[in-house]
Parts: sequence; C-alpha cells; structure tokens
Amino acid sequence: QVRLVESGGGSVQAGGSLRLSCAVSGEAYSRTCWAWFRQTPGKEREGVASISVGPAYAGGITEYYPDSMKGRFTISRNNADDTLYLEMDNLKPEDAGVYYCATNLRRMCDVDWTDPSKYEYWGQGTQVTVSS
Repeated sequence: QVRLVESGGGSVQAGGSLRLSCAVSGEAYSRTCWAWFRQTPGKEREGVASISVGPAYAGGITEYYPDSMKGRFTISRNNADDTLYLEMDNLKPEDAGVYYCATNLRRMCDVDWTDPSKYEYWGQGTQVTVSS
C-alpha cells in the first residue's frame, strides 16, 4: 500500500509560480512511475508531468511533459524526504484545477503515462486557482 498526500495549492495571479508537494509513504519499488494530473469540472484528468525512477540499466530518471507544459512545469522526486514535487512557473488561467499526484509501482513511465487508468494510487488533490 502507498499513501499520497498533496499540499501547496493556492491562489496566484497569472505569471506567478507555485510548488506542489506530494508526501509519499508506504511500499517502495526500484522501478516506479510518478505523475501529476489536473482536473477541471466536466473534464477528464489530464497528465501534466511524470517522472520515471529506476536503475540506470532500465533508463534511470526520465521526465515527461506535454508540449504545453514544457519549460513551465518541472517534476522532481526527492528520495531523502520521500516527496514528489511539481514546480509550476508562468502560470496561466487555464492551468487552474485540482492537481493530483499518482503512482504506478513496479513499472517505469511509458508512452501511456497520461492515461489515468494506468495508476494504482492517487492523492486527494490540491486546488490551484490562477487569476488573470
């Protein structure tokens, strides 16, 4: 079992920055896919960043972003404090939503990393509001 708890959401003006955190507890595996999703009312959850963490021969650490987030969002995983982070810069009103962290243990991220059904564990979400 894995427990994920997000924090760091809030309100920010367009152009501002936020850093979301996801505290991780429970089982750990040598190969894991971690991701951040966001959801707005009436829409499906959208993958905004993912990071594969595994041994070097399996690809090591690799980050994935949709084109619309490249250069603005940065995902990272700190093993020392068991926390997943999402640094969001130059925020736009369309970035608003509830942000969730998720993980798929025992496998690295793949081309289907944006598919929510591929993830076993989810946090409860944290709200991000961006005003214009």
